[in-house]
Amino acid sequence: MTTPTSQRRFLDQPIDFAPLPAQAFPVWHAELVAGEDAALLDFCRAARAAGRWLVTLWTSIDGGSHRPAAAPLLPDPADAASTATPQSAALHVALDLAEGLVWLTLPLPAADTAQPETHSAENTAAQPPSSFAAFPDLAPISPSAARQQRAAFDLTGVGPASGDRRPWLRHANWPADWFPLAPDTLAAPAPRFATHTEDYAFVRVEGEGVHEIPVGPIHAGVIEPGHFRFSVVGELVLRLEQRLGWKHRGIAQRFARLSLAGAGATAAAKLAGRIAGDSTVAWSWAFCQAAEAIAAPGGFAVPPRALLLRALLLERERVAAHLADLGALGNDAAFGFGLMEFLRLRENWLRTQAGMFGHRLLMDCVVPGGVARDLGADDASRLRAECATLAGELVRLHAIYDDHAGLQDRLLTTGRVAPALAAQLGLIGLPGRASLQARDLRCRGDHAPWPALAPQMVVHPNGDVAARVLQRFAEIDESLRLIGRILDQLASTDGDCRAPWPEHLPTAASGFGWVEGWRGDVFVALATGADGHIRRCHTHDPSWHNWPVLEHAVIGNIVADFPLINKSFNLSYAGVDS
Repeated sequence: MTTPTSQRRFLDQPIDFAPLPAQAFPVWHAELVAGEDAALLDFCRAARAAGRWLVTLWTSIDGGSHRPAAAPLLPDPADAASTATPQSAALHVALDLAEGLVWLTLPLPAADTAQPETHSAENTAAQPPSSFAAFPDLAPISPSAARQQRAAFDLTGVGPASGDRRPWLRHANWPADWFPLAPDTLAAPAPRFATHTEDYAFVRVEGEGVHEIPVGPIHAGVIEPGHFRFSVVGELVLRLEQRLGWKHRGIAQRFARLSLAGAGATAAAKLAGRIAGDSTVAWSWAFCQAAEAIAAPGGFAVPPRALLLRALLLERERVAAHLADLGALGNDAAFGFGLMEFLRLRENWLRTQAGMFGHRLLMDCVVPGGVARDLGADDASRLRAECATLAGELVRLHAIYDDHAGLQDRLLTTGRVAPALAAQLGLIGLPGRASLQARDLRCRGDHAPWPALAPQMVVHPNGDVAARVLQRFAEIDESLRLIGRILDQLASTDGDCRAPWPEHLPTAASGFGWVEGWRGDVFVALATGADGHIRRCHTHDPSWHNWPVLEHAVIGNIVADFPLINKSFNLSYAGVDS
């Protein structure tokens, strides 16, 4: 059989990929045949051997009685049955290759109810039977897949055939056989379930002198909830196990009740911008990329000026986050002066954003088709002056941090993730670059506006808290430089800052968004049905990859250093739990 010229094969694997048109960056898709588990595993192993990354995975179920977003909730089960179609399930895997994003789909047949379900020895809690065949466990290839697979089952009832099968998001807050993203669930009014106390099967460490320290989910400060179970001997940490999921808000289910057509796109983008409030620009931009790819075949295009303004907002968001972290890291090392100075700088930065863009955190500034407002006549000169002032302050504070012996004693060698371990576990984003993992979507050179801005990647080899502090200083410097380049290009780029959004959209389309936020790359996969109704919106935060690495970073450190190590990663609870 002759392979069409538009198709390609990667990594010497016998899978034909076709380009997905109209995406903001190169996307290649291949749909395997049901049962081709070995082909999927071989491709994932080849990608790993080539030093490439798993971006995310998710499951989907189509068919059933899933209503259009514009239709009322079905009040009568008989009505739902009359509209039902046969259901089909699939596993979706997205990988980062040099040629772009690769999207693999593995259809999953209906489960063979005649065959008894088997569980591997490592299962500590069996999942209820699924209506569909299980998919192969990807965690032995990409460790961060383990929690994603557990969450996939909690949401859709489609899970892995082996590996860790404990619930991740459910927390006994809904029945084990009720799945929020199943088509029949989406077709009915949202039920309310009684809340139960969960008896979660933590991994136990035993031995002479070993004891446990449970921390959270409620903490002393006004922070997001998460549970940390330390196994320690004296003050040294032998093992850390995390339990997250308390910030689950049903975001994916809410998306499945919205539409991209007309004004619905604005509501959907607002929801995306609230997945994690400190990364609202990154999330909004990624969602809009996916939605705009779906609208593109109808002639829709984002104005070039709007792309530059989005980049400006993204870099301002990055600077604000890093300023906050540098202050908090000083505070966690008992250096209160650093906290006060960086809070002052961040507050000035946020006040500028409130006055110039309408929101301190830049919420709802990125909208479908562009941005909500353009720069004023004098705004560019004000931004340049602010960047110059901040750069001078950072030189002074960087020297103070470097010269403070007590601070450096707390930072150096603490919470180290060696480059080899970072590569093995798939550490990404800022913590990854601080462990010599050279990965930054802005530097790929395959989508606007970044090639013209020529961002420069910064990496550090040490992988400890001190390296993550240095990484933040370096990335703020680079963001300030990029802001200057963006302002230069805006001065010579005329046109609108927003394109009118279409009232109608193609049926059965897919779009992808992928943006380098300040924590790492955020990802959105969007699938639509009739006239733009959202069938599935999968959102992926970079913290999915980095939370498991934090468990390794703390091993061999003292318990008292955990807050410092944790803050040096500063991972998202809300983005993962969504």
